[in-house]
Amino acid sequence: MVVLKADVAVIGAGAAGLSLAHRLSGHASGARFPSVLLVDAPPGPLRPGPRTWCFWEAGRGRFDAAVRSQWRHLRVRPPAGPAVEGDIAPLRYKMIRSDDFEYLVARDLARSPNVRHLEATVDSVEEVAEGARLQMSPSDGHHQALHARWVFDTRPLGSIPAARTTLLQHFHGWFVRTARPAFDCGTAELMDFRTAQPCAGLSFGYVLPTGPREALVEYTEFSPQVLTASGYEAALRRYVEDVLSLGDLEIVATETGLIPMTDAPMPRRIGTSVFRIGAAGGATRPCG
Repeated sequence: MVVLKADVAVIGAGAAGLSLAHRLSGHASGARFPSVLLVDAPPGPLRPGPRTWCFWEAGRGRFDAAVRSQWRHLRVRPPAGPAVEGDIAPLRYKMIRSDDFEYLVARDLARSPNVRHLEATVDSVEEVAEGARLQMSPSDGHHQALHARWVFDTRPLGSIPAARTTLLQHFHGWFVRTARPAFDCGTAELMDFRTAQPCAGLSFGYVLPTGPREALVEYTEFSPQVLTASGYEAALRRYVEDVLSLGDLEIVATETGLIPMTDAPMPRRIGTSVFRIGAAGGATRPCG
């Protein structure tokens, strides 16, 4: 069995894993940077599809080259009555698509002298002397082991720890193109509570325009149970037709997501050398 070695192992190449690997990559001449192995699952059920990430930032940012759109004016609509809106300067609300982010970071990592990338399924992580040992199944079928001084694991938890409160933030979105100009490109609809409300929980619409005729339109619920595929479709159809009155439109792409919302303690350090990061460590993201 081949045994690889690295100072740092990062399991998972989503937002958290790629961000950490990017921060650890180095190019300065003469400087000492840790050796990093980024372990990403092979294409398949363990690797999520394209996602949309949104975040707040003032001024220029590290990943601006991957930003699809950004807004300084936000709007929240109550179930009835006037909207609440305002300018958030000096902040901007920025939107990144995961494939753009992955391309940008992968390009930088390819030039990094200290970061390597491996496609493999991590079967186990075991604490050993001076670090941890990962057992891996690469896509070529030959088992490998990795000894790392530090391990940062982004893989989703198998179950949520016991908590006083556990809800699910679940959503379904359409990237749409309308037949006529229908969107205010300078304003993001952060929450629109004019959606039909579920019996248990709450729901809202979410509109991120990328052009006068293009936008990401999402239906989001905070509730104990997810919907069926037809349930999301019906809720989103009602929102775009009855609330937004968008008229004829083309659905260019779709996305669906699920984020546990809980007050359960989420330990970030699970061993002497092993840490959880990203959603596995208790972090969530504000957009699908």
